[in-house]
Amino acid sequence: MTGNPCDSPFSGCSVVDDGDLRHVLRELENKLLGPESDTDDSSNCSFNDVVSNPSSLTRWNRVLNVAPTLNLKELLDACAEAVSDADISTAEVLMNVLEQRVSVSGEPMERLGAYVLEGLRARVLSSGSIIYKKLKCKEPTSSELMSYMQVISNMCPYYKFASMSANVVIREAMMNENRIHIIDFQIAQGSQWMFLFHDLARRLGGPPFVRITGVDDSQSAYARGGGLQLVGEMLAEVAESCGVPFEFHGAALSGCEVQLENLRVRKGEALAVNFPFMLHHMPDESVSTINHRDRLLRLVKSLSPKIVTLVEQESNTNTTPFLPRFRETLDYYTAMFESIDAAHPRDDKQRISAEEHCVARDVVNIIACEGADRVERHELLGKWRLRLMMAGFTPCPLSPSVGETIKDMLLEYSPNYRFAESEGALYLGWKNRALATSSAWR
Repeated sequence: MTGNPCDSPFSGCSVVDDGDLRHVLRELENKLLGPESDTDDSSNCSFNDVVSNPSSLTRWNRVLNVAPTLNLKELLDACAEAVSDADISTAEVLMNVLEQRVSVSGEPMERLGAYVLEGLRARVLSSGSIIYKKLKCKEPTSSELMSYMQVISNMCPYYKFASMSANVVIREAMMNENRIHIIDFQIAQGSQWMFLFHDLARRLGGPPFVRITGVDDSQSAYARGGGLQLVGEMLAEVAESCGVPFEFHGAALSGCEVQLENLRVRKGEALAVNFPFMLHHMPDESVSTINHRDRLLRLVKSLSPKIVTLVEQESNTNTTPFLPRFRETLDYYTAMFESIDAAHPRDDKQRISAEEHCVARDVVNIIACEGADRVERHELLGKWRLRLMMAGFTPCPLSPSVGETIKDMLLEYSPNYRFAESEGALYLGWKNRALATSSAWR
């Protein structure tokens, strides 16, 4: 598989069709200038070209005349195009129109549009570095943030897809090992490993010794309401109840700060490494010459792990220029907001808060920020595959039991969720849009 965004096994493409967009813009041109307008090349028509054409109306009135003929997605795209062209006057007019069309308690596109609008405003104001303050909400308490994260986890299968697929892969890889070391680069609450303990406790001949190194950053610590010692204590209690010999080591670091000595690898322990929705936060060569994304992969490869599990969003926003990145983000999160909509009523206050604090910030960061301030930098599986192979890894095709586990899990959710296997990896999607992938490496 290559980095082509249309390589997903789902029938839909993961990016906006430029042909469709040109058709929309051509329709706008016809509405403004008439179908016989003298344009040299309609394929290069843009919203700003349209509203700039000579007319008896002022430029702002032309924008306002066109805006009601657009659906919300077209209006958001037109505003992003104005922002991309640094046409701030047009962008501001469109933002005022958008303000009347978006709602955090509306349909999926209206809800997403509210946060996309925040991102566009923050970009215009060059306030990406203080993006969290741009959201129209106060910082939640740690207990509130934890509850919001749990709401998202219960509504959608994305986190379960990550933990359950990784657990099956690690359990199978460690089938004959008596001493196991797991390095989890985004341990969060550590609840993933509770289920693995129960599986290992049923192993013939008794469970193995398990040591977990949990790497985590300050945001997860804030959500927990405490440091990694809370995770270690909880896991130790569960392991004891399952009869699994256990040891925990916490490394309160971001991935950019991790060095070999932080991981405490020991001889005689089979090593598994888990990357759950984490590597896309590592800046790569386009951000810094240090290139922490590839540095971390090379560091892990030097440890000779028996298995590495990788789960990531299937989206292309890392090095993509602003306008195509905006369109990709709009397409990706439209599917995600639709999937959330299928699980909770639109006026549910918990859902609104969960979207606001757990999803909206990612959207705003992708749209508003550049350089080191943009921490949400997703890549397609094809690009991850190239990075991992350059670091010396080889793919480890997932066994049929991984797919069966995910298939059974999805029975609890909307039938619009789909999964597919392709080239040894597993894809999870909503309708025709792939949203996440799970793969294994050694």
